[in-house]
Order: sequence, then structure tokens, then C-alpha cells
Amino acid sequence: MEPVHLFNLLSLQRGWLSARQSVVSQNVAHANTPGYKTQEISDFAKVLDRSASLQMETTSPSHQTSTPRTGEVVSAKDGDAWEVTHSGNSVSLEAEMIKAGDIRNNFSMDTNILKTFHGMWLSGLKG
Repeated sequence: MEPVHLFNLLSLQRGWLSARQSVVSQNVAHANTPGYKTQEISDFAKVLDRSASLQMETTSPSHQTSTPRTGEVVSAKDGDAWEVTHSGNSVSLEAEMIKAGDIRNNFSMDTNILKTFHGMWLSGLKG
């Protein structure tokens, strides 16, 4: 039986989501701190790019190769904040709550994928 990279991918994404949730909670905690700038971590696509075990491989010259797309990853910049208060704080609670909801949805999706794959795997083993 060959190794299943889906579990590694889900584990990697869950670690990234945990780190992102930590940054979001830190932003919310500093919502009233004068001069605090909103923090964000790099996109998950960059984490995948650094992972050597998920590189695509071609076994024939006629297979398509994946070429990296440029310009599609948008990172947060200093001017991207929704509002900046007079104290210089750039944390928007609305934006942080949207991020927290997105994180929760991604955790739920990962859990559902894991449950479904596990069920398929067990049904295949039962025969």
C-alpha cells in the first residue's frame, strides 16, 4: 500500500490554520492598543510551495507539467486595513471576525474530508 499524502496535507493545513487563528486572536486582543498594526501570516499556498513531498512528478514527456502562477496570491499590506483610528491602530474587528469564520469553515471542511476519506478507506478494507 502506498502512503496517503492527504493526511499529511490535512495536518499541514490544520497547523497553518491554528497559527492563523493565533494571529487573529492576537489582533483582536490588541484592538484598542494605540499604534498596533494588524498582523497576518503568509498564505497556505506558500506553505505548500515549501513542502517537498507534494511536488508533482511526470513519468512521461507527454504529461503536462505544472507551472507556477504568478500574481494570484494577494498578501495583506499596511494600506489594506479597513480603518485606521486616530491612535494609529489598524485592527478592524469586523475583518478579524470574517477571518475567524473563514478559519472555522476551513477546519470544518478538513474534518469532513478526513471523515469521508476514512469511511472510504474502511469500506475498501472490509471488501
